[in-house]
Amino acid sequence: MDKLDQYKRLMRLLIAGFEVLIETILFAVIWFSIYNERMRHPFENKGNWMMVGFYALYLVVFVYLYGGMKYAYYQKGQLILSQTLGTLIGNTVIYFQIIMVFGMFPFPTVWPMFVVSAADFLVILLLNQISDKILKKMFPPKKLLLICDLDAKENLIQKISGRKDLYEVSKCISSKEPLYRLKMEVQNCDAMMLYGLEEQKRNLLIKYCYERSIRIYVAPEITDLLLRGADKVHSFDTPFLLLRNYGPSFEQRIVKRLMDVTLSGVLLLVASPFMLLTALAIKLEDGGPALFKQERVTVDGRLFWIYKFRSMIVDAEKYGAQFSSKNDSRITKVGRFIRATRLDELPQLLNILKGDMSIVGPRPERQQYIEEFCKETPEFIYRLKVKAGLTGYAQIYGKYNTTPLDKLKLDLMYIETYSVLLDIRLIFLTLKIMFMKESTEGVEDGQNHA
Repeated sequence: MDKLDQYKRLMRLLIAGFEVLIETILFAVIWFSIYNERMRHPFENKGNWMMVGFYALYLVVFVYLYGGMKYAYYQKGQLILSQTLGTLIGNTVIYFQIIMVFGMFPFPTVWPMFVVSAADFLVILLLNQISDKILKKMFPPKKLLLICDLDAKENLIQKISGRKDLYEVSKCISSKEPLYRLKMEVQNCDAMMLYGLEEQKRNLLIKYCYERSIRIYVAPEITDLLLRGADKVHSFDTPFLLLRNYGPSFEQRIVKRLMDVTLSGVLLLVASPFMLLTALAIKLEDGGPALFKQERVTVDGRLFWIYKFRSMIVDAEKYGAQFSSKNDSRITKVGRFIRATRLDELPQLLNILKGDMSIVGPRPERQQYIEEFCKETPEFIYRLKVKAGLTGYAQIYGKYNTTPLDKLKLDLMYIETYSVLLDIRLIFLTLKIMFMKESTEGVEDGQNHA
């Protein structure tokens, strides 16, 4: 392990702590000088520091939630987006708390919070500019030994090349090489990445690297992901892992359904003006219907009709079903906008109220595509252990053009580690991907995709 690498977490913590401190000081200034002064009964010292403490807590929670503390891990632009979103939500929450503290109408003036938000954004920009240069100098890209199935080589190298700030592929070796050769090669790199190795060879290589404290990235197999949700059994002195293999428990499904009904109902009320304007814009552009429905598959293979705002020309699939590709000529002008802003998904709130879908879950596929994907990856059917979702793990951490196998793995990460808190976290993270263009990239010609 690189000598400096052990300090990376500490550096992240110090930089993030400094940012929270500066932003908290900015809030403290407007709280003491404006809000507290205008209260009928101003707080004394303890009350004032309570408000400042709450604000610091909100910053830590929301910035951490969006990954805004992962310096030297996320790219600078993504860090700025994460920190900005976390700060804005923290500022919004503390303003509502100020409203409750004032306990009167009209609401306390909002302009100081706008000023603080603008100042926070400048702090975020400046701190990221400085920290990016420092961290890049302290932690240069790691020389990566790529051991993979050579059929996947080009795709993997293309993905890794998108993060040249973190990795540099120094050598690529076939996963079919003998174990002794792989052990020799790993001595000449900072880390290695395994993809598509035969199980026994992979396990021996992982043990070899663990013994020597060599950093290793491993692409999980399906069974690895199924084991993530296993319970530890200590009925006797031989440890066992218990896999129940039926998805979320009965109690979890009840809580999930209650959350779906509540959130979808509230969101429909809030979004109704935007839905009306969207429907009107679609109708005015070409005179066609504003909505379209399509048969999709949800939990246990049950079929249902999904509703979306129409983003393509009328009869876009008159020659058969096909995926949307980059620069697809079938997408209308209004369609490009509502796809980019995710407004086309809003009618699915009706599907959630009906019980066909959930707020969070794997995206619903069409029956013919599931059958097609299962020919190559039979385990693709595992995604049907839970209800289809409006947003989900694969939508947040994957892309529109992510391969079926990778989407399956992402969805299994969700299914096998399900919790209500995970659902809440993914709902918040959905706001972040709305600002990330790459999450809606179309597929390349000939690319296999889900």
